[in-house]
Formats: sequence, structure tokens, C-alpha cells
Amino acid sequence: MNTLENILESKLIAIIRNANPEDVLPIVESLYKGGIFAIEITMNSPKALWAIEQIAEKWKGQVVVGAGTVLDSETARMAISAGASFILSPTVNKDTIQLTKRYGVISIPGAFTPTEILQAYQHGGDIIKVFPASFGTAYIKDIKGPLPHIPLLPTGGVNLENVRDFIDAGAVGVGIGSTLVNSKQAVTEDYLRQLEQKSKRFYDLVHSYGKE
Repeated sequence: MNTLENILESKLIAIIRNANPEDVLPIVESLYKGGIFAIEITMNSPKALWAIEQIAEKWKGQVVVGAGTVLDSETARMAISAGASFILSPTVNKDTIQLTKRYGVISIPGAFTPTEILQAYQHGGDIIKVFPASFGTAYIKDIKGPLPHIPLLPTGGVNLENVRDFIDAGAVGVGIGSTLVNSKQAVTEDYLRQLEQKSKRFYDLVHSYGKE
């Protein structure tokens, strides 16, 4: 299964931001046990490139790792060299999208308005991150009306209470940040158990789509 297929199948990207670098691999293991196989390391995290490299090496063939908060093409290039197989940005940057595609890596630029979303897709975005998603699930449904062909990934504001609603509204998946991986908490054995359990709850909610 390639990276794009993995993301579309799993429907969940866990966002790890500002975690202690030594805690990243245990966090990834808990996420994996809970059914989340796509991991984003934000580039404004400590030792982000090292973390991407470690995940890509240890979890090759099981987890796909990407770089988030990528603001320019040079940062994208460094992340890809470290092992990132997808690149997420909070904005639409044509150069970043084009470099990402040049290296054969999945591009997930961030956009919000219909114009931005269409531009990001036309520039080569494989999936468009709708950010911030705190605006609500109805917005995703509204966007899918005139732009049904564009895969949307709401991020920012997704939680256990609304994740199913985003999928029902037509999103191909979601990005989940601090509501799943809270880097302000100490990474203890109990925290890792709770993280695995919460990951399973997210997984069960998004994969119950169409079964009820």
C-alpha cells in the first residue's frame, strides 16, 4: 500500500507537535497499536528531522510519516531527505507543492476558502487540508457541493465528538492534533495506554462509516 492509499484507507493522521524527541517512538507505537498508521511530525518541533528519520527507519512498511507546518520548499526538501513520505502545510505555497511532487511525495497543502482550496488542488495538491476545521462540519459539506472532486482533510478542531460528522460530511480523512497527542502531558506508561485507547476510539468512529 502506497502513502496515499494508506492515508485514504486509515482516514486518520495523528499530529505530533513539540513532543520530547525521546518520547516520539513510544508515542508512535501507541498510536500504531490503536490503529493509526499515518503520523505527522511538525517542523517546529524539537529535532523534527531526527524524529522523522527515526520513524521512517523503525516503522518502515507499517507507518507512513510526514512533515507538517512546512512553510517553504527548502523545508520540504529537508523533510523528504529525512524520510517524510507526505508534506503538510498550513497555507498554499506553489513552490512547496511542486517540489514535493517532483520528489514523488504526497502533497497536502492547507487552504480554507473555496478559491484557496481549488488553487491548492490545481497546483498539484493530492489532498487539501482544510484549516482550521473549527469552523464546523457543515462547511465541509458546503465545499463538497461545488468541489466534489477535491479530497478534503479537515484539521484543527477535530475531536471524538465531531470526527464522525466530518467523515459523514464528505472528508476523506482528518488530522488530529492535541486532542489526541497532548505534548504537555508527561509520557508515562499510563499516558501511553490512554493514548492507545483514544486512538482506538478515533479509529472505531471513522471506520464505522457506512456500517450502521
